Amino acid sequence: MIKVGLLGAGHLGKIHLRLLKEIPHFQLVGFFDPDIEKVQKVQREFGVPAFVSADELISKCDAVDIVTPTITHHVLALHALRKHKHIFIEKPIANNPGEAKEIISLAGKLNMKVQIGHVERFNPAFLSAKIFFDNPMFIETHRLAQFNPRGTDVSVVLDLMIHDIDIVLSVVKSKVKKIHASGVAVVSDSPDISNARIEFENGAVANITASRISLKNMRKSRFFQRDAYIAVDFLEKKTEVIRMKTISEEPGDPFAVTIDLPGKGTKQIFFDNPRVEETNAIKMELESFADSIQNNKPCVITGDDGYRALEVAFKVMEEMQKINEK
Repeated sequence: MIKVGLLGAGHLGKIHLRLLKEIPHFQLVGFFDPDIEKVQKVQREFGVPAFVSADELISKCDAVDIVTPTITHHVLALHALRKHKHIFIEKPIANNPGEAKEIISLAGKLNMKVQIGHVERFNPAFLSAKIFFDNPMFIETHRLAQFNPRGTDVSVVLDLMIHDIDIVLSVVKSKVKKIHASGVAVVSDSPDISNARIEFENGAVANITASRISLKNMRKSRFFQRDAYIAVDFLEKKTEVIRMKTISEEPGDPFAVTIDLPGKGTKQIFFDNPRVEETNAIKMELESFADSIQNNKPCVITGDDGYRALEVAFKVMEEMQKINEK
């Protein structure tokens, strides 16, 4: 079994704590949080040992789950790696791309596993859609959330948009060529709503919108590729696929929807609603982390993945700043 410790017992940290207890491959050693009142509540609720320092906990573990404020990721990750511990880091990987590079470099030198918590990659709706992706050339995403003071200490780009940036980068197999972005701070000191247009070297384009001041929650993405349209609802856990297929000389389904395209023949339209399994995405990402350690496999979401998402997020924020300074 993998001895694991949790750093950070906030809202998400408590979810991780509960799930770590449920995963057979992990032996939960304990947790650390600097907030004494929070520690006492978590101990009463979960009955898990609390450690007096992060260093003491890290020393007792094989792996560390870092679910602390982003500003602390860098120092905690480096400390754990220097003690030869595998690390899971909640997104974003670090406070800036420079810190992310240091984490990745040290992990590589010491041959330690680093997995980043971009949990939407494990969303069952996205998993059901992955088999249909075939070089998407236009992607449109909307991630809208009702206002919540928690998380407003950072830009909406790092709070919400980075989820979809990671999804887009995982689907489009090309380098980013150009980024256009704008954003507005409405109720916070940092932008609360933002839109980014990301252009790739292969011609693909992603239009990403994120807001934390909406009247309703929404997490939808649409992927357009040749002869197919794929819609993923990350919130409702639903996937819809519309595909077109050229009808051969043999007659197709007489009840199917068909369209005649000048010079391209007749195409038949197929409507699919792939089955979406009922799964816990956070539990799945933690299980995959355990699997990568036990079987010496690459992590599903690597430190490099986390770096690329953070790098693009920072470029989006830079573009937003340029617009606001004009």
